[in-house]
Amino acid sequence: MNAAPTPVLRIGNASGFYGDRFDALREMLTGGPLDVLTGDYLAELTMLILGRSRLKDPQKGYATTFLRQLEEGLGLAHERGVRIVANAGGLNPAGLAHAVRQLADKVGVPVTVAHVEGDSLPVPDGFLTANAYLGGSGIAACLRAGADVVVTGRVTDAALVTGPAAAHFGWGPDDLDALAGAVVAGHVLECGTQATGGNHAFFGEHDPARLRRPGFPLAEIHADGSSVITKHDGTGGVVDLSTVTAQLLYETGGARYAGPDVTARLDTVRLLPDGPDRVRIDGVRGEAPPPTLKAGLTRLGGWRNEVVFVLTGLDIEAKAALVKDQFADALQRGGARPPAEVRWELARTDHADADTEERASALLRLVVRDQDADAVSRTVSGAAIELALGSYPGFHVTAPPGKGAPYGVFEARPVPAAEVEHIAVLPDGAREVIEPALLTQDVADVDEPPLPDPYPSGPTRSAPLGLIAGARSGDKGGDANVGVWVRDDDAWRWLAHELSVERFKELLPETADLAVVRHVLPNLRALNFTVHGLLGEGVAAQARFDPQAKALGEWLRSRWLPIPVSLPADVPLPEVTA
Repeated sequence: MNAAPTPVLRIGNASGFYGDRFDALREMLTGGPLDVLTGDYLAELTMLILGRSRLKDPQKGYATTFLRQLEEGLGLAHERGVRIVANAGGLNPAGLAHAVRQLADKVGVPVTVAHVEGDSLPVPDGFLTANAYLGGSGIAACLRAGADVVVTGRVTDAALVTGPAAAHFGWGPDDLDALAGAVVAGHVLECGTQATGGNHAFFGEHDPARLRRPGFPLAEIHADGSSVITKHDGTGGVVDLSTVTAQLLYETGGARYAGPDVTARLDTVRLLPDGPDRVRIDGVRGEAPPPTLKAGLTRLGGWRNEVVFVLTGLDIEAKAALVKDQFADALQRGGARPPAEVRWELARTDHADADTEERASALLRLVVRDQDADAVSRTVSGAAIELALGSYPGFHVTAPPGKGAPYGVFEARPVPAAEVEHIAVLPDGAREVIEPALLTQDVADVDEPPLPDPYPSGPTRSAPLGLIAGARSGDKGGDANVGVWVRDDDAWRWLAHELSVERFKELLPETADLAVVRHVLPNLRALNFTVHGLLGEGVAAQARFDPQAKALGEWLRSRWLPIPVSLPADVPLPEVTA
């Protein structure tokens, strides 16, 4: 990007998802020095949303919010010499690039615009979208050609950082350690304020005023790929070892974190405090990327409807049993085929002798799904609402039953990298083909590292795991990921031996019949669990109360187990029980 690159490249983030804080782009551009500002707008569910948008208007299919942010942001970035890189192009990066040029002409800002395409794959019958996850090389080519704004379609989240860093420092495909360091920094930045105290397990340890409006993160990238994670001075939030660890574990798996640019070894990551709101990341080793790219496919999976019955006061279980029996009978008497999937869930949110009606109430949730829209629409809503005057005392629902709505399915498949066209469309319109990596390596599990010596046996007391450990959880298709970490060596000695797969399943009974894989990351004092199949067909299918497993880690932290008395410090706990 520069003839004589500066020793530090400051890359910020202004979006973690499509719908993130609108004014973040302005805040990052005006809050302090930056070289590059990135925005992540795409997720598995977003691609389905954009696919449906494109069906209505073939000229769309990109994140329109990004354009509105640029109405002011283009001028600010130009004044400050900040380049903008975002995957807001979604399914139509060329269309977004054209719209950015039109906006630049309209507001009178002389910027050059480039885009990356080629991620779009032939869409199989029955699917809505099909896109490969590209790396950062196309972004790097656009920046080397002088682009001020680069928009992409589906790239890996970390590519928004590896591309600018490779362009700035002149890295090539063989600079695996440097690229791996940038991948790790990119993974920390990608979800915005999750790296600066948002959604953090130990939020209660900080002044609430600091967490009211966390600032967005930035990474100071060095030529060797090491980095410092921080934020603009004076912004809210917290950057410390714990917030960075949490984000490192988010939606990852084992020690090898594979991508199109490099496979980063998460078991080599070292985190060190580097001053207030500064955490240094170094030591990251890289390996050749795999010969395949991840491809994400979305389709409409069927139709879904939901009714939530409110059960108040006494006899909650009996009331739930009555309405379930009545609903089944109403469907049968109506002569309609029952939906293919009927799920009931009773959430005991009620309290005895409650001081408000809401606190005295439980929620009985009915979810139905079927390939046929008629099977979940008026037949179901009619059967539910006709009970209004002939069911349990106090009958009411949270909202009138509707007609039902379509739900989506996300599938991930490998595709040979050599079969995917990766093209950088430069500011002058020239098309530069990005060749796939020549050196590749299949991804295999690493040997499990040796565990630390067990924590000495002694008196224990039953207490929540969360008094000792933090957790961060999320989704990858139909699988859920739960990262668990502790903050000192003694707690690590205990956690590494105590939280086995068997104990994990015992604490989270919903996972008991599923395949659960545990990965050990000693450098982070962390365990990463992958729960296969917990989320069914993925977030868009909404097969579960928490369809993205966002709170799965917090459920785990709330579970009680025997904890050595000698571990917790300054935390009130129950009496010793063993």
